[in-house]
Amino acid sequence: MFKNLLKSDLFLLLLLAAAKFILHLLTNHHYGFHRDELAMLYDARHLAWGYVAYPPLTPFLGHVELALFGPSLVGFRVFSALAQALVMVFAGLMAKELGGGRVAQILAASGAGIGILTLIQGALFQYVAFDFLWVVLLAYFTLRLLKSDNPRWWIGMGVVIGLGMMTRYTMAVHVIGLILAVLLTPARKFLRSPWLWAGAGVAFVIFLPNLIWQLQNDFISLTFQQTIRARDIAIGRTDGFLLDQLLMPNPFMLPYWLGGLFFYFRDARYRALGYLSLIPVVLFFLLQGRGYYPAPVYVLLIAAGMVAVERKLTAHPPLSARRILAQHGAVIGLGAIIAGALTLPLALINSAWWDLTAEVHDNFSEQIGWPELTEQVAAVAHALPSDARVAVLAGNYGAAGALALYGPDYDLPPLISPANSFWLTGPPAEDVDTLIVVGYLQESAEEFFLSCKLAGHVTNAYEVSNEEFGGEILVCTGLRQPWREMWGAMRRFM
Repeated sequence: MFKNLLKSDLFLLLLLAAAKFILHLLTNHHYGFHRDELAMLYDARHLAWGYVAYPPLTPFLGHVELALFGPSLVGFRVFSALAQALVMVFAGLMAKELGGGRVAQILAASGAGIGILTLIQGALFQYVAFDFLWVVLLAYFTLRLLKSDNPRWWIGMGVVIGLGMMTRYTMAVHVIGLILAVLLTPARKFLRSPWLWAGAGVAFVIFLPNLIWQLQNDFISLTFQQTIRARDIAIGRTDGFLLDQLLMPNPFMLPYWLGGLFFYFRDARYRALGYLSLIPVVLFFLLQGRGYYPAPVYVLLIAAGMVAVERKLTAHPPLSARRILAQHGAVIGLGAIIAGALTLPLALINSAWWDLTAEVHDNFSEQIGWPELTEQVAAVAHALPSDARVAVLAGNYGAAGALALYGPDYDLPPLISPANSFWLTGPPAEDVDTLIVVGYLQESAEEFFLSCKLAGHVTNAYEVSNEEFGGEILVCTGLRQPWREMWGAMRRFM
C-alpha cells in the first residue's frame, strides 16, 4: 500500500506542496511581525466568538499556534503556510477530477502555487490565508458534486461555507456566486435535493456562535466593514481592481486561467464552475472591493486550463510534446522566480531588491520597528514621576498589538486602545489622567485631553518608512470628560 502511494499522483502533489511549505518555513523568520499579525496575536490570547475586524476562527488557530510554538515568528505562520500548501494539492485534485493526468495535475498545482497572493499569504498569518483555502475547497466540492451527481457533497460544501463565514465575511459573495451558478445551469436540478438544505443547516450551525456575538454587539462588524470600505474607496485602494485580476494569479498564468474559463463554459456539465469563478469577480468589482478579494477563484480556472494544455499535448508527437511541455514548465518556473523574489521575505533591508518589493506591496515595511517603538514608549514612561497615574494609549491596532506583545518586557503601564477589538476591552480606571500617547497627531489627541506635549518620535534602526515611522509620542494630561463618557467617541475602525 505504501509503495502504491509513493507511485501515485497524490504523492507527487503532496511533494510539491511540501516543497512550498518548507520554503515558507525557511524564509518566514526574516524581519518581524506584521502589524496585522500583532493584532491577531492579541486576539489569539483573548479568545471570543467574534472580533470587530474579523470572525473568530483565525484567532483560534493563532491560539493553537501560540500553545504549540510560543510567540515565534516562524511558528505563528505555520498554519497559513500549510493552508497555502494545501491549495496546491486541491488544485491538482481538481485537474484530476476534470480528467487530467499526471502532467495536468502537476502543472495545475505548480501554477496555483506561484500566485502572488498565495505566496504572500504563506509568509503572513492573516485570515486571508484561510479564506483562500476555504474558497478553493468550496470549488473542489462543487466540482465533485457536478461530476458525481451525488447531492451528499452539499454537506461538505456546507462545512466549508460555515468555516469560511467564521474566517471572513466575504465568503458570502462566493455563496451568492454558487447560488447563481446553480440557477443559471443544469445544476439547478440539485436544488430539489434535501441534502442541499442539510448542507445549509450545517453552515448555519457552524456560523451561529458568531452570529449571536454580532447580535450581542449590535453588528459592530458591519459598521467596521462599511467604514473600511469607504476609506479604501476614498484613498484609491480599489482603483486598480481590474489590473489586480492580472497580477494576483501571477501574470504568467493569464493564458492558462483564460483557457480554464473557456474550458468550463464550453462544457455544459461544468458550466456552473465557470459562473462560480466569474460571478465573484463581477460582484467584488461592483461592490468596489479590493483587487485581491476574488483571487482564490483563479485556482479553479488554472486547474481547468492545465487540463486543456495536457489535452493539446496529446495531439503532438512525443518529442514535440516534450518540447512544448518544457516550454510550459519554463513559463511556470520564470513566474515562480519573479513572484517569489517580490513576495517572499528574502531581500536585505534597504537594498535595491528591498526597494523593488516596496513598489509592489508594503508587507515588509510594516514588519519593521515594533520592538523599537515599544522601547521608545517605555523610555518616556520611565521618565515620568513615580506617583503619576499613567496608562499607554495606542491609536492604532499595530501599535496596540506591539505594546501588548513587547510591553511586559519593559514594565509598561496598562495599555488601552480604541482601535477595533481593543476598544471592546474598555477604558482605564477613572483615576488615570496621564497618558503616553502613540498613533495620534497632537491636535487629534488634544480633542480628549487638556494638555499634550511632544516627548519624542517613533524611529527604527533601519529608518524604514512605514505607518509608524516619524509618528509623535505624546504625554497628555487632564481629561476633557470622564473616561466612561469619552470612550465611545474615541472608538476607531482601521
